[in-house]
Amino acid sequence: MAKDIIAIDLGSNSMRFLKMNCETKEPMGEFHKTVKTADGLATSGIISDGAVERIISAINKAKEHIDFTNSTIKAVTTEAIRQAQNSDKVLEKIREQTGILFEVIDGEAEAKYALIATQNRLKLLGKEPKSFMLADIGGASTELIFHYEGQSVSKSFNIGIVTVTQTFKTIDAIANAIPALMNPLKLFCEEVYAKYGKVESFIATAGTPTTIASMKLGMRYETYDASKIHGTVLSRRDLIEQLSALLQMSNQEREGVVGVGREDLIASGVLIYDELYEIGGFKESVVIDDGVREGVALSACM
Repeated sequence: MAKDIIAIDLGSNSMRFLKMNCETKEPMGEFHKTVKTADGLATSGIISDGAVERIISAINKAKEHIDFTNSTIKAVTTEAIRQAQNSDKVLEKIREQTGILFEVIDGEAEAKYALIATQNRLKLLGKEPKSFMLADIGGASTELIFHYEGQSVSKSFNIGIVTVTQTFKTIDAIANAIPALMNPLKLFCEEVYAKYGKVESFIATAGTPTTIASMKLGMRYETYDASKIHGTVLSRRDLIEQLSALLQMSNQEREGVVGVGREDLIASGVLIYDELYEIGGFKESVVIDDGVREGVALSACM
């Protein structure tokens, strides 16, 4: 077992780094950068040169913030790279220029890591529902995990905030398309409920839920504090109110609240998030900031 692990999660919009001490399970440093991996993927089928440069730049920046020496690195990447026709070339270029080799994980592994991180955080919060639906709303995919005592059922769906935004362009078009787009998630939920019963709680992770929770708590992008986000309860009304507030802001104001490179994606995320309440039959959700990155680190430390 490694003493220190650096977990890297290259998602479809964001790249997240975490250094963890395996003995204490305490974070020793973290870094986050919006890299827009999936920018243009919906129409071109490839990861752009610009996205690759942003990824390499983010890794170099992370090395300025986190000490990579004497640490085991576990780097994973998800749906955008899974979908891209040029994924092998992209990963080889990143390896050549940074020395970091990414493992492309499937939706099942992605869901497993998200679940490990969520269960760990719920335990730390003293909130351990007997059963829950966990939604990880990503840039190019959404994972749905239903957890019952001693048993989990999960599935990955290729619907995400970047690909939906770039496919449908306007908020009205996205809103009109969402029910049909998310029908496979609805059918999966109905199938799971029919077999195992309805779950107690709805847990949400990834950028959209954490951004809405942050807005509800009055934070801005620069003052974001993950420790205050964990366990925040959001109703469907909270989603509508915060989306309405976002849409009334100028582009500059919106960037200050959600961060540069994310301002055009949050609306899609909220519409996907809201539909999940409908699908699972929930009035509220509990937001957790931890996700694949934390799950990778915890797994590597086991």
